[in-house]
Amino acid sequence: MASDMLVQDVEGAQGERTHLSPEERRAQGKAARARVPREAHAELNPAAGRDPVGLLIEQEQARVPELVPIRHGRMLVSPFTFYRGAARIMAADLATTRSPGLRTQLCGDAHLANFGAYASPERRLVFDVNDFDETLPGPFEWDVKRLTTSFVVAGRNNGFSTKQCRKLALAAVGSYRRTMRTFADQTILDVWYAHLNVEDRLEEFKLSLSRKELKRDAADLLAAENGVAKAHTRTSLQAVAKLTTVTGGRRQIVSDAPLIVPVDELTDMDTAEVLHTIRGLLASYRATLRSDRRVLFDHFTLTDVAHKVVGVGSIGLRAWVLLFESGLGAETLVLQAKQAEASVLAAYAGASEHASHAERVVAGQHLMQASSDIFLGWLAANPAEGWTDDYYLRQLRDWKASADLEKMNLRSFDVYARLCGWTLARAHARSGDRIVLAGYLGRSGAFDHAVADFAEAYADLNERDHAALAEAVATGRVQADSDV
Repeated sequence: MASDMLVQDVEGAQGERTHLSPEERRAQGKAARARVPREAHAELNPAAGRDPVGLLIEQEQARVPELVPIRHGRMLVSPFTFYRGAARIMAADLATTRSPGLRTQLCGDAHLANFGAYASPERRLVFDVNDFDETLPGPFEWDVKRLTTSFVVAGRNNGFSTKQCRKLALAAVGSYRRTMRTFADQTILDVWYAHLNVEDRLEEFKLSLSRKELKRDAADLLAAENGVAKAHTRTSLQAVAKLTTVTGGRRQIVSDAPLIVPVDELTDMDTAEVLHTIRGLLASYRATLRSDRRVLFDHFTLTDVAHKVVGVGSIGLRAWVLLFESGLGAETLVLQAKQAEASVLAAYAGASEHASHAERVVAGQHLMQASSDIFLGWLAANPAEGWTDDYYLRQLRDWKASADLEKMNLRSFDVYARLCGWTLARAHARSGDRIVLAGYLGRSGAFDHAVADFAEAYADLNERDHAALAEAVATGRVQADSDV
């Protein structure tokens, strides 16, 4: 996957791989400034005849028709919720910008709500990128611009001033640039092992504060500590308690249509027959797990399935909750199976090397995350065996936690922006050439201010796109359901 992104490797006369020196790689990065100066990243030149609503409609053609209005309804809530669902639109706009041609594995939808905390396999609470539906190799700056813009859009949503929103944008992109330069001076193994442990980082932050600052930030620190404690309670057992009930001695997923619909309400087939069929399909998923995790998975048997509506941009894709039980009391496992379609970047950054979209998601997640869910795997479509969609699977909840963005003050937002910038740089440094990237980014704030300029301009464009969707609903071009 990363072979087309690592420019420091060159083929020798005998086909052997040799490596450029760090100095040569930094020089490559600096040379890229001649192709596209860092200041040029401020440019935003949308294509003539641009139709954001048309792009949404095009993207939704293969989605579950009755769920698409729910997606529109959620996107209409605010320019920020619109932005969350508009990765396809922004991909088209980013493709019109100039690029220095420095590629990494991209998240593809790196807005600030797609970062969060979850349990590592070592049972530590870590912070990382956590959404990879659109992951694909591409120009590094596309992720940086989507992340930075999200802070301006979210900042406006929270009522921050223009000056405050720019501060947040600069915090995010500046953290990315400085972190990439730090990783450029480290070994690739150090980069690979780097991770952000939430509890350790919180303790380090508290120790860095003076007594006066501790008193000033007491409420924010308490909220953060409570968030960490709450994350530890978000387990399969909690999911089971919330999602299921026991009827006639059998545990079943509770219906909450149209958001959660058990499989026995979706088909006229016998539930036992449906579960038997799905268990057969899960053999394909099991084969994608590491050998030791297959042994763990074999302790559980599938006992119920339900369709679940998730997120904003993902609404309309098929997502399933799978309930597994071991037969030993309350010992359960809850997995989410989510449909994977082609990345919104594919039309602009190139097709995936993976035949399965779900494998693309899983491979990208493993490459960008420091630690991934032990049950992360995929099902590849096989019409001959009765299914035509690709799905990736992971635990529904495993200490998962996300920032409460609407309740965060400016200081908390600033800290969060720096965490996201650090995390994205670490993810890019794992797959791209961190030394070339650092050479391009440089020591000055030229790149930072250019991307912040872009973010402000794109936030304006996003507001116009949000208004265009509202008009399309008003005129009947698209339908929206705002009550779900």
